[in-house]
Amino acid sequence: MGNRVFVIGEIGINHNGSRSILKQLIDGAVEAGADAVKLQKRTVEKVYTKEFLDSPRESPWGTTQRDQKLGIELRKSDYDWINEYCKEKNIYWFASAWDIDAQLFLRQYNLRYNKIASAMLTNIELLKTVAEEGKHTFISTGISTLKEMESAISIFENYNCPFEIMHCNSAYPSLNKDANLYMIDLLRQKFKCKVGFSSHEDGRVIALAAVALGATSIEKHITLSKEMYGSDQKASLELGEFKKLIVDIREIEPALDIDVTKNFSEAELAIRKKLRGI
Repeated sequence: MGNRVFVIGEIGINHNGSRSILKQLIDGAVEAGADAVKLQKRTVEKVYTKEFLDSPRESPWGTTQRDQKLGIELRKSDYDWINEYCKEKNIYWFASAWDIDAQLFLRQYNLRYNKIASAMLTNIELLKTVAEEGKHTFISTGISTLKEMESAISIFENYNCPFEIMHCNSAYPSLNKDANLYMIDLLRQKFKCKVGFSSHEDGRVIALAAVALGATSIEKHITLSKEMYGSDQKASLELGEFKKLIVDIREIEPALDIDVTKNFSEAELAIRKKLRGI
């Protein structure tokens, strides 16, 4: 990935089970210049207890938690379509699996990247299942202690699996003041690896600040409208704002080149000659 910030459009569950919405979000991510889009994959009956799934919840799909969870879960035919459509649009896609069966399901698509969701960072068997694939894995660290991060990272190191930490705050949306962005440098120094940022803040400014502080990847939820049904919509960027975010990131990147010899730009040389005569 070089020095270029890797930008991920996090579709997550914002598709609400609709292929039409999926298509619009993928198209929007491509138009914005994203490097990849990301989804979430769950085996509903394994991730949640029967008691929880039977409990009440009003949603567009019914009156129980089960109705809602199954309503937003994509079918195999949807993933087949996503795989082909992303190839056609020349954009990578991948997903964070929330259980082992979901990760095994994703293997059939031979994806380039894997993702560990913050909630799954302490699921040791899932981490081993992902790490054994040896694919570049983004590891989100929200709601996790440094000790928990160490344990997770040791698994990827033991499997010689390339990884990249993603600092984040797991509130949806999270407050700007809680971003704790200097953690990016702390994690980079502690774990001697690339550190990105999974942004759940409302707006673009914190993600841009993360880039300025050296984040090697940015993950941002995207939506057609913040007013749509769904728990993640408020923490997302609508597609126009997502495009602005990427434009801003690409403008920031050249300013982060390190010039340890302090060479002068042509414009600065002209000012030096004008003001100092040399």
